[in-house]
Amino acid sequence: MAIEWEMAIRLLLASFLGGFIGYEREAHHKAAGLRTHILVSIGSCLIMILSIKIYASVQGYTNADPTRLAAQVVSGIGFLGAGSIMKEGSTVKGLTTAASLWVVSGVGLAVGSGYYMGAFMTTGFVFLTLSILSRIEKKDYHTQVELAITTIDTPGQIGKIASILGIHSIQIRNVQVIEHKELLKIIFMVYVPRQVERNQVTVGLLNIPGITGVIFDT
Repeated sequence: MAIEWEMAIRLLLASFLGGFIGYEREAHHKAAGLRTHILVSIGSCLIMILSIKIYASVQGYTNADPTRLAAQVVSGIGFLGAGSIMKEGSTVKGLTTAASLWVVSGVGLAVGSGYYMGAFMTTGFVFLTLSILSRIEKKDYHTQVELAITTIDTPGQIGKIASILGIHSIQIRNVQVIEHKELLKIIFMVYVPRQVERNQVTVGLLNIPGITGVIFDT
């Protein structure tokens, strides 16, 4: 009975630690949020427990390696991480979330094997990294800016615009397309680095055939 209670405590702790990191991702509206991180942590914890228990039950009868089953978690978590990575123009998003999923799987494995201190310390470091360092990174950017572009309806026009923005390291956060007769009004929500001259960006965008207007609205 004590073994079952210990297993339940480990699974509960894994869900708490995974959810703690997942909450930060959920608050930033990332693809993999609270539930995904909890499930990854619990699943990793369970697999680690199974590895230990299965090995204990066959110890002395075989030379099986108890870490083989748990090792597959680290490689198998890759498909979830790949699903959270998206490419927008020249900007790749989701790498941090993919990395947090990978770390959460390690937290689950640590809890499952009984290394509670390591699991707690890792969770704390990850949370601080995600919450504090993201603010430091954003200091290099202005506040969110609205960029309104008027253009004729031409295939691939948004891709051309995204390429120009990417050259200037401007991050796209949201895109809205409004149709008006034969023209399109494309509204981007972007982060513009401090060193970027908006006039240069405007000139670059106006050089794209079909674009008739570019307005930055702070």
